[in-house]
Amino acid sequence: MIRFANGNYEGNCGVTVYDAAKEAGVLTREVIAAKVNGVPTDLTTVLDADADVELLTFDMEDGKHVFWHTAAHVLAQAVKRLYPEVKLTIGPAIERGFYYDFDSEMPFTADTMKALEGEMKKIVKENHKIERFTLPRAEAIAFMQERDEPYKVQLIEELPEGETISFYRQGDFVDLCAGPHLFSTGMVKAFKLTQCTGAYWKGDQNNKMLKRIYGVAFPKKELLNAHLEMLEEAKKRDHNKIGRELGYFTTVDCIGQGLPVLMPKGARVIQLLQRWVEDVEQSKGCLLTKTPLMAKRDLYKISGHWDHYLDGMFILGDPYDEEKECFALRPMTCPFQYQVYLNKQRSYKELPMRLTETSTLFRNEDSGEMHGLIRVRQFTISEGHYILRPDQLEDEFRGCLELAKYMLDTVGLLEDCTFRFSQWDPANPNNKYEGTAEQWETAQAAMKKILDDIGLEYSIGIDEAAFYGPKLDIQYRNVFGKEDTLVTIQIDMLLAERFGMYYVDKDGQKKLPYIIHRTSLGCYERTLAYMLEHFAGVLPLWLAPEQVRIMPIGEEHIAYAKALGDRLTNAGMRIVVDEKDENIGTKIKNARLERVPYMLIIGDKELEENGVTVRSRKEGELGLMPCDALVEKLVLEVATKAK
Repeated sequence: MIRFANGNYEGNCGVTVYDAAKEAGVLTREVIAAKVNGVPTDLTTVLDADADVELLTFDMEDGKHVFWHTAAHVLAQAVKRLYPEVKLTIGPAIERGFYYDFDSEMPFTADTMKALEGEMKKIVKENHKIERFTLPRAEAIAFMQERDEPYKVQLIEELPEGETISFYRQGDFVDLCAGPHLFSTGMVKAFKLTQCTGAYWKGDQNNKMLKRIYGVAFPKKELLNAHLEMLEEAKKRDHNKIGRELGYFTTVDCIGQGLPVLMPKGARVIQLLQRWVEDVEQSKGCLLTKTPLMAKRDLYKISGHWDHYLDGMFILGDPYDEEKECFALRPMTCPFQYQVYLNKQRSYKELPMRLTETSTLFRNEDSGEMHGLIRVRQFTISEGHYILRPDQLEDEFRGCLELAKYMLDTVGLLEDCTFRFSQWDPANPNNKYEGTAEQWETAQAAMKKILDDIGLEYSIGIDEAAFYGPKLDIQYRNVFGKEDTLVTIQIDMLLAERFGMYYVDKDGQKKLPYIIHRTSLGCYERTLAYMLEHFAGVLPLWLAPEQVRIMPIGEEHIAYAKALGDRLTNAGMRIVVDEKDENIGTKIKNARLERVPYMLIIGDKELEENGVTVRSRKEGELGLMPCDALVEKLVLEVATKAK
């Protein structure tokens, strides 16, 4: 029987989703695909067993992915029509659109992209029906060999023997694909190719560099226009642009990709954040540690990182020569901080032990993943490991979450965060995860109870857990819609045993503690990037590297300006007195371009009334104010950490 989520109809099996939905009277023009028993599916799929069906529209995430997947095929068809010698690789839907990778000796220029958009319009207008068909593995290989598509052949050869291979046909174009897709190419009403970059085949820098074309597509022109307007605003706020323009950071080829240099402004903001975080953590009973940046492979073998994370580590020496000493830069701090706990035998009375550190970490990210300050190879993080008794788990986890929410709220990012309960994948236990299924179910049940007791809204991410335990990921999107993790809180019931981290309980027996791995503000570089984008470069006063710029109109006003500057400096403010021989309009313009929160103008009137004319980036023109009132206002704004 067929059961629709948005209707009471129960129909017979052996029909397509489209026919069943039409007969049930739940099919509308907006329906573009379906979920059958939880799996996104074409409307042309035949229902030959009991099925729970949810109809998908473009407003739904799964619906968008079906739509964008089809748009990627329209792009690939256009490329093959105009440039038959180009080889196809892969073309998936992504978070905010789609891309397709091509092996082409010819460069893809702006003119190429324009020509491809023109050909895509023709394909959409031709309204080709999209049809799925399957072939046995051997026939599928021969089929793609005949079409001279070596990358598709390789993908098929990597599939298991006996696998049935699916393809999709639209007009004169056929692609290897698992689907699902729309009914026809004519449904892709509005689209735009947005970017062309390089990308290694399978993300491996040892493989050939391909041409990657990104695009977006929508069922209506108005939606496309709104998206393009959003992209233009995003470009203005992109931290990669304004962070460099305002002098927060730079990158240098001879230093390396993913290794940004923090300039004085950026370094000052991160210093302010670190001092604040460390002070807050100390007030919460945390103990500060400082551990080495590297260790011998022996430590990582105990923790399991050597087996599960070797490709993501920077190795000093030969990792496969057991006769010689080999070191690795640390990708995380947990095995180092455990040594503090292990320094002596611990009692249940000493728990929880909350160890924290401002940790510099190193991760060998793929070159294609690098992005400004958001995705880097060296970064600093507010890391902590809470070692505790099982009965303390819920209270300590709740405390970690409250701390993270407080910090993200204070820096202005919390309202745009989402929460993901990242779990293991039982189908992939041996390749990625430590421990038994029972241990994982116990850990995940404990975390679910905590999250539900708290009343937190969260999504579930299967196969997103760490190798040693489930975690709560606090997610954030950059201005272009790309999602990254800001903060993680993880429950670990496994690693304590690896390190022999026993404590003596009140009954005199040795027992293993639980461990919470957590960050409070997360990666400082990433937080700075998101703040630059969120505030469009105008950081809150308490974090602004330059809080106040004092601008004397003439030479005769400089002494008064310096005296006011000294007073503000003594009150803890970061100020600059602009003594340059320029007119006041130019000085104001420069201060605005540099996103200075407060501009103070001093002329004859200000000297006469012992005051200052105030311009605020947030509040606008505040007019002439007494100096005492100004100092009081600024000090209060910093003290309250107003956003």
